[in-house]
Amino acid sequence: MPADVPTILATSGGIGEGRRTRFSFTALTDFAVELSGVTGRSPRMCLLATAMGDDKAVLHYLTEAAQERGFAASHLSLFPMPNVDDVTAHLLGQDVVWVFGGSVAGLLAMWRLHGVDTALHAAWQAGVVLTGISAGSICWHVGGTTDSFGPQLRAVTDGLGFVPYANGVHYDSEDQRRPLLHRLVGGGMLPAAYATDDGAGVLYRGTQLVAAVAEKADAAAYFVEAVDGEAAETRLDTRRL
Repeated sequence: MPADVPTILATSGGIGEGRRTRFSFTALTDFAVELSGVTGRSPRMCLLATAMGDDKAVLHYLTEAAQERGFAASHLSLFPMPNVDDVTAHLLGQDVVWVFGGSVAGLLAMWRLHGVDTALHAAWQAGVVLTGISAGSICWHVGGTTDSFGPQLRAVTDGLGFVPYANGVHYDSEDQRRPLLHRLVGGGMLPAAYATDDGAGVLYRGTQLVAAVAEKADAAAYFVEAVDGEAAETRLDTRRL
């Protein structure tokens, strides 16, 4: 059963250190699965680590984490070639698509090269829940802040644009994130933005934000908009999962 409307949960969380495994999925990812409406069977989750160059170890650890949670895991990799014959059909067969962090610039380039962008849009429209962390959050938006090009953060402005906002991730844990997002939004390089502390996420139904949620007590989400050429930030009411 797909979600009843196109659904994106964009986060700075959803995964952490495992006890017996390298990674373990956490409450934000569980919430994404809940949003898919799956009952009576294992949720089907496709894992994408494009932003990490489809590192085989990363994909192994993500698959292990998904299986630990009781998810029926698959993955989509693009190196050295796509691992499935029909990317769109594979994604349409999922309940949740989960995207790992890394280079959002590299992720976007590879997705467009192989038509994954259009396949993801079809899946989103069909009710497959799209979620992920960091690069896997920024990608759904118009753009955001990224370390894809080096330690000094820069703007990325060619996101998929499924929702008409920019996105800030790791808002409370990386010093450059908040001031750069403020400059980009205040100066008009990016549109109004939603940002998340580590452990928080923002939920879109269609293209509208409907909730801010968190798996950590002190994590929050924010709205940043341009007002008279300056950035104005509003802390959102954030529901603890």
